[in-house]
Amino acid sequence: MNRKHTAADYLAIIERLRAARPDLLLSGDFIVGFPGETEEDFEDTLRLVQTVGYGQSYSFKYSARPGTPAAEREEVPEEVKAERLQRLQALLKNQQRAAQDAMVGKTVEVLFEKPGREPGQWVGKSGHLHAVHVTAEGIVPGDLAPVRIIASEANSLGGTLAGAPR
Repeated sequence: MNRKHTAADYLAIIERLRAARPDLLLSGDFIVGFPGETEEDFEDTLRLVQTVGYGQSYSFKYSARPGTPAAEREEVPEEVKAERLQRLQALLKNQQRAAQDAMVGKTVEVLFEKPGREPGQWVGKSGHLHAVHVTAEGIVPGDLAPVRIIASEANSLGGTLAGAPR
């Protein structure tokens, strides 16, 4: 993919970032099945993801973009791309869930964005960009408030207000 850095370079940067901010959660974007990707290459990606531990991620199967050098190379078979994506997403989902589970019991600042699906529910984002929902009155979009996290769900956190919105 014409990257100028190595996995070791990447891990060194992450080590420095985490030394400065131990609570840092990282997000990553991953493409599986890039032309020429071997099973060994993919296993290296899984090892890197396991080492880093992502709090959030996006992952996709490679799709050719006309006019790019990769589009002229032989593609990885679709069934291989699909199987690799499934394996990667399972690992990433487990990491995201572990990051969310670790938030339970903590108090985080939440920027509220909009009403939720349930009556009286509000949805916002934590400083780590987790979706957080609370049931409370007196919140308006743009409010910032401390929220004690009481639940970790599939793609969000549940909490209770731990202080007045501002």
